[in-house]
Amino acid sequence: MRPRREHSVDRPRIRRKRLKKYLSVESYSACRERETSRSRGTRNHVSVKHRLNTWALVLAGGAGSRLHGLTRNPQGVVVPKQFCSLQGGPSLLQEALQRAAAVAPMQRVCTVVADQHRAWWREMLSYLPDENIVVQPQNRGTAYGILLPLVKIAERDPDAIVVMLPADHYLSDEDVLVQALREIALLAGASRDSIYLLGMQPDEPDTELGYILPAQRSPDRPAGVLRFIEKPAVARAQSLLQQGALWNAFIMAGTARALLRLFDARFDSTIETMRTASASVIETLYGQLRDVDFSRDVLQGNEAVLQVLAVPNCGWTDLGTPKRIGITLERILEAETTSPHRPYIAPHLNLAHQYDRLHRNRDYPAKFGQVDLRA
Repeated sequence: MRPRREHSVDRPRIRRKRLKKYLSVESYSACRERETSRSRGTRNHVSVKHRLNTWALVLAGGAGSRLHGLTRNPQGVVVPKQFCSLQGGPSLLQEALQRAAAVAPMQRVCTVVADQHRAWWREMLSYLPDENIVVQPQNRGTAYGILLPLVKIAERDPDAIVVMLPADHYLSDEDVLVQALREIALLAGASRDSIYLLGMQPDEPDTELGYILPAQRSPDRPAGVLRFIEKPAVARAQSLLQQGALWNAFIMAGTARALLRLFDARFDSTIETMRTASASVIETLYGQLRDVDFSRDVLQGNEAVLQVLAVPNCGWTDLGTPKRIGITLERILEAETTSPHRPYIAPHLNLAHQYDRLHRNRDYPAKFGQVDLRA
């Protein structure tokens, strides 16, 4: 894993230069005017979250079924991965909310969760406004997990720019991702009919991740999206890397209107019901819905309105499988010579301890569980 870089340059100035490269003069000027209209008299590099009507949406309603063997607590209860910690610190959901707060002010940070997970998120999200916690009565696939909170945000702010990010990621350089999140928020504000995705620079042909194939190699500006490829075989993954494909982080930004337009006429009646429905009506509605996958059934076919921005290597991975968690822990162990100084938060199930425990009987060195973040 590459060592964390020290950033001594003026990042906002670099961002403005990059934006000028791929926005028209008119779009860039309009974007900058929206950025600064609420921050007159302040320093030029005030955070974007205070300048645009940016909202952040953290997706945390999944069950994490592929990790059930790893996330069963001592009482035998399966804890969804977003409510676990990687190494004894904040939960994955809390870390995702911290990223979201770097893009949007807290009153516009939202999350979608499942009602059956209330025991885990109720206290964890107690600092968020109640209306910012969108509760699904049951899981009906990732499409509805995105649609319901989008409808609620659009009702509160029709001009909202929404940055969406999952709650099960790890990265070694948070600054790089935060910079990219702010960048796609600015792009979405300047080009309000387009949707911008983040693509991570691959460092190996991984067969457990999804890929985005851009229309052209473009390391410092957005590119069109040719197609999405889910979990290719090794040979196909190697070929995709040679073609400049990026890992799909499932992170995107667009206006609420543009994001809702991704959902075709099949969803019209559902959207209308969601707009004003009470919790009991939403529960009835979800009882009638069939599972719909956002990537397969919504994004694919909408490539014409999608752009992808490549993110420099920042040690990113999702934590969707035990294998990904094992690889991530190995890299953390290799990169760290001493235990980092972080607060210890006891209540969260520690995935490092769990992984260590499950592999001790397989001639696997017991080392991850020894990482102590209380130092």
